Amino acid sequence: MEFIQVLQDMIGDLTSQPEPIVIKLFSQDPKLLANTAPRVADAIQKVHGVVDVLDGIENTISGPAPTFQIHPAVAARAGFTPEEVAVDASAILEGEPAATPVVVNDRAYTIRVRFPEQVRATLDRMSSTLLASATGRTATLGSLTTVSTDPGQTEIRRENLQRLVEVTGRFEGVDLGSGIASVKKAVNDLHLPSSIRVEYGGTYAEQMKSFRDLLMVLLLALVLLFVVLLFEFRTFSAPTAILASALLSTFGGLLALLITRTTFNVASFMGMIMVIGIVAKNGILLLDAEHRFRALGFSSKDSMIQAGRRRLRPIAMTALATVAGMLPLAFAIGKGSQMLKPLAITVVGGILSSMVLSLIFTPAIHFYLQPGKAAQK
Repeated sequence: MEFIQVLQDMIGDLTSQPEPIVIKLFSQDPKLLANTAPRVADAIQKVHGVVDVLDGIENTISGPAPTFQIHPAVAARAGFTPEEVAVDASAILEGEPAATPVVVNDRAYTIRVRFPEQVRATLDRMSSTLLASATGRTATLGSLTTVSTDPGQTEIRRENLQRLVEVTGRFEGVDLGSGIASVKKAVNDLHLPSSIRVEYGGTYAEQMKSFRDLLMVLLLALVLLFVVLLFEFRTFSAPTAILASALLSTFGGLLALLITRTTFNVASFMGMIMVIGIVAKNGILLLDAEHRFRALGFSSKDSMIQAGRRRLRPIAMTALATVAGMLPLAFAIGKGSQMLKPLAITVVGGILSSMVLSLIFTPAIHFYLQPGKAAQK
């Protein structure tokens, strides 16, 4: 019995990682895996917040499976080839496609030819089924083969050709990061044999992969933004000041997450990238106005002050408009908004802090990084 959210289950199925906790145990010894998986399941079940634990041992047994072993010498004396016997045995169970398909409404349909149902009802009837060879000779299936019964087998799972058992579970009342840390500690305390390799998959592995990808996106965005600003202002001080303020504004988003006790996840990371773009836009507005006042003959200090006065209203209005648009998501109003709530909280916190950073830190950093600033005061 499992108690899950529908959206969470759908996302898990789409990412092929349906469980937040997936502990992969790799070993070539099936008995060792069968003994170790329940130990791991019992250990993590004692961790606070871990529920719905499954040890990964499949109790369902498939089989028994009958096997027909063809005797080539006996079949040759009876006038049969091994291929003929195999085709006839397949025709008894599942049927064989006819050589000529049937055309209905200009579409070809394959007809599968199979022996009558009473022939395949039991193994004895299958063994006593009379077969005919291409040469006209006849013999029973039992006289040409030896029937053996294989015992039932459990399901065997492999990943990259390595045998594994997956111990799975879910979290309740704890976030993914702290929960996985507690699970790892519980597994490490078991001191598993060196012949067992442990990997952590599930939602945790997907989140780590997403973090790495988003970090690469963030770094690439910063590099491209710096290049664009460098071509725009033709000086290193302006791009450095804008990017410094943009990066500092992310701390406002982290502070908002801390105040609201919201976890830092993929949505939060996306919100940080959005904040950097918005803050960079405010910095461009401010420094563009500063360059215009500088061209009119103002000193470096006076041009910064005038630019701050001129751009105060646009920066404040755009920031407040963005915050107002994110408030419904931040309060999780509407269906599906809970999923984007961390993104909205990060954007709101970053934008509110950026108003101060764009009007104070950006001009200050730009002023002190300019060459010959002492002479321009």
